[in-house]
Amino acid sequence: MSLSHHPLVDEFPEHKDTIHQLKLNNPHFRRLTHEYEGLDKSIVRAEQGIETMNDDYLSEIKKERLHLKDIIYQMIKNPT
Repeated sequence: MSLSHHPLVDEFPEHKDTIHQLKLNNPHFRRLTHEYEGLDKSIVRAEQGIETMNDDYLSEIKKERLHLKDIIYQMIKNPT
């Protein structure tokens, strides 16, 4: 079980500048990254025992975080 955060700049270090520019200039991208970061924090807090949530819910938010990561990656690859 992973107990560490998964910041986008660590997940995609080669795209650090693109991520920064998209956060500044694209409100939709900024909203998606904010949602991703919120889910990531909740997952880590649950895995550390700081927050209590059932396993089914934890599994669902992990899937949602992965789904958001996929969408974000597509936006990074095609930042038009």
